Amino acid sequence: MDIKCAIPQKDLEHICSQDHLPWEKLRGRTVLITGATGIIGYALTSGLLYADRMRGLGLTVLALVRDEARARDRFAAELKRYGSLRFLCGSVEDLPPVDGPVDHIIHGASPTASRTFVQRPVETLRTAALGTFNMLELAREKHVSGFLYVSSVEVYGPAQKGRKIAETEACSLRPQQIRGSYPAGKLLGEELCCAYAAEYGVPAVIVRPSKVFGPGARSGDVRIFAECMRCAREKRDIVLRTPGEAEYSYLYTADAATALLTALLKGEPGTAYNAADERTYCSVAEMAERIARANGVRVRYEIEDRQANGYPDTAYLDLDTSRLRALGWAPGEVDLHLPPSGGAP
Repeated sequence: MDIKCAIPQKDLEHICSQDHLPWEKLRGRTVLITGATGIIGYALTSGLLYADRMRGLGLTVLALVRDEARARDRFAAELKRYGSLRFLCGSVEDLPPVDGPVDHIIHGASPTASRTFVQRPVETLRTAALGTFNMLELAREKHVSGFLYVSSVEVYGPAQKGRKIAETEACSLRPQQIRGSYPAGKLLGEELCCAYAAEYGVPAVIVRPSKVFGPGARSGDVRIFAECMRCAREKRDIVLRTPGEAEYSYLYTADAATALLTALLKGEPGTAYNAADERTYCSVAEMAERIARANGVRVRYEIEDRQANGYPDTAYLDLDTSRLRALGWAPGEVDLHLPPSGGAP
């Protein structure tokens, strides 16, 4: 019986078809992934499992999860279809013993909800700082061949309108803002990666994804694109709590997965790479209006206090992805206003 996965077959095939990737580097190897149940981690894990089967890599994917029962439910289809997925129960903050070899680490575990950054800033920083330190120490102990840290576009801060943002752009974070626990923690994680690469030779590379959307989002995902798609699918008005003037590029989940694999297998240690589909750059309001028009719903504005609700400052983050493209990566053909079936399941 064919078991259906939440990631569409065409996305799995897209990930597996990336011939610019040196897949042989993964042959017979063990890849440890943190944050595997998140929107990026789920697409990446599913894509790796599919590529393992189609390319005969003999790969082992080890997912570090806080709750194994929930993880098994999340990956129920993958567990029935593939035999190379294993779970390690624990957290990045309190890392359990990891037996056996680990050849590559993809570290994506992090809180993602703005309210969490405001209501639990200590825990947000603890995950970023201690969790990344623990994973880098594990990488050092295991003598890994590759280490990838999933950072965030938010490390750039608000940024100015009308300019491309390259990786060399100064990160202009605002201190003493409680919501800053997230971008500051991500930036600290980046600094730890660079330090471990320089001092201990850990081959740590960094990816800064833009706003990620697509299949694999949890039903309770409150990030703006997931909420817009949920409203479109359910034929409800899209309600924006800010004027929506912030401008971002977006990145489809399958493209995020290939971006991470490109940086992991071909990136330069101690180097950061922007990952975005530059064709999608627009304001949040424009994005919401596109989705609304495509799906026959309206956009309403119910403005709330920005700081009290953890909404980020207005930013204009038009990412320059030429550094990642130089490694052979490119996004696929995806519409920003995907129909409801392309959003959160």
